[in-house]
Formats: sequence, structure tokens, C-alpha cells
Amino acid sequence: MTTIAQAGTYSFGGRTVARLGYGAMQLAGPGVFGPPRDPEAARAVLRTAVELGVNHIDTSDFYGPHITNRLIREALHPYRDDLLIVTKIGARRGEDASWLPAFSKAELEQAVHDNLRNLGLDVLDVVNLRAMFDVHGPVEGSLEEPLAALAELRRRGLIRHIGLSNVTPRQVEDAQRIVPVACVQNMYNLAHRADDALIDRLAAQGIPYVPFFPLGGFSPLQSSALSAVATQLEATPMQVAIAWLLERAPNLLLIPGTSSVTHLRENLAAANLVLPVDALAALDGISRQAEATRAA
Repeated sequence: MTTIAQAGTYSFGGRTVARLGYGAMQLAGPGVFGPPRDPEAARAVLRTAVELGVNHIDTSDFYGPHITNRLIREALHPYRDDLLIVTKIGARRGEDASWLPAFSKAELEQAVHDNLRNLGLDVLDVVNLRAMFDVHGPVEGSLEEPLAALAELRRRGLIRHIGLSNVTPRQVEDAQRIVPVACVQNMYNLAHRADDALIDRLAAQGIPYVPFFPLGGFSPLQSSALSAVATQLEATPMQVAIAWLLERAPNLLLIPGTSSVTHLRENLAAANLVLPVDALAALDGISRQAEATRAA
């Protein structure tokens, strides 16, 4: 029986959540656009995740758009009292499936109402503001106006907590002068560790960091190194990547996504994977390979 209790828990959004959660992005169609081929299979993944102890689901109404939130509502509403649903705003989808900024006060308010409606909620527990100065990664730019708009929506009782996504350390510091920051959600994994110092700073403040793309952006050499450790431990590369993230810092909350119940069970089983010292050393070497490659 898969259990995620071994991964531990952390305080987030006024709740205590399991450190292994679930990201719903892959439940939409190809390119996170349109409906899935098998909606019932998607709903089965969500139900199984909750049955296995997941109580932190990450989503957005611009996944699909509207698709993943509706699937979550269909599969899980009325929601369990301990379930924390975290959503993202700040972007919208073009008719060609492009990712576009949606940062104005009116667009942010509309996004909050869309999330409320499609999730079947009266208030959103955590709303992450996705910075869209560059779709592909964090870029400096002021978040003061959109954060002020979210703070107003919080005062009106539509949201409880505000987080950040796709942001720089400076943007996090600036945001903390405007609102309490509930979490930071950025790309981070064995090969991409630019946020190491930020993670440690947030951990000291008791603020969750939610990494996405645990296997994203690996070079063939880095993938080979990860696969070698996985073979040694009789695990999947994804399980090893997840286990390393759980080991990295106590404030890392993971949201591996999948549209398969089988893969969901495999991912959650990483909670019970113990990384020996030699495996940890080999895995830490992956980031050094990445640094050497970038320096060259």
C-alpha cells in the first residue's frame, strides 16, 4: 500500500499538508490546452491521489483553460476539510494555445472569479501570482500593482493567502513588503538549482517553496547520471528526483503531476525511498555538471 506519511508534513495556507501533493496541469489536453482524451481517467487520478493521502492540489483556471478546475470539482466536490487547493493567476491562454500575461486589476479579479466558479468554492485558500515578464523563467519587473490588486481581493474575502510563481529572489523580497507571501513556486530540480539560497531563506521564515518540473531541463548526461542512481536503487528516475527534493529542505512541498494512476502511485511511493550517502553524492554532482556546462 502506497503511503506518503514518510515524506512528512508542513504548514501551508493555514493548514498542515503532506509534503507530497499533486499538480493537476497534466490533466488537460496536449500542451495543457483543451480537454483530456479520457476525462473519467483524469477524475480517477484525482480521486486516487486524495485516497492515498494527498491533501495539497495545485491547479489553475488557465490550464485548459478551465479544464483542470472543472475536473477537480467533478471528482472531489464537496471537498474534504483537510484538502488545500492552490491556484494560479496572472496568465491567460490565446486561441492558438499561447501563454499570455493577464496582469491588470480587471484580469486578476476575473481570474479569481473564474477559479471560484469552476472549483465550486466561495473563497480561494491560496492564490499564486504568476509573473509573466517572460514565459520561460523569472525576469525582474515590478509586481507592486498586481499584488495590490490581490491584496484588495483578500480584503474582500475572495482569497485567504497570496503566493508567488516564476519570480526572482528580489521580487520575493519586494513582495514581502506589500503582502505576507504564503509560498514561492519556481522551477527547481537536481539540474537547476539557482534558487538554493532562496529556499534556505524561506525555510528560515517557515515559508513553503513549491518546485515544479522535477525532471525539467536535464541534459542527456545529467539524465544518464540520474538513471544510473535510479537503477542502483531499483527505482524510477522520477522517484529519485522526488526523494532528493524531499531530502533537500523541509519546506519543499512537491506537486508531481501525471495523468496516469499507475504513475501517480509510483510518484507517491518516492516518500518511502531512502537515498544512501553515495547516491546523494552522485545526485549532487548533477548540478555541478550543469554549472560546468553553463560556464563552458
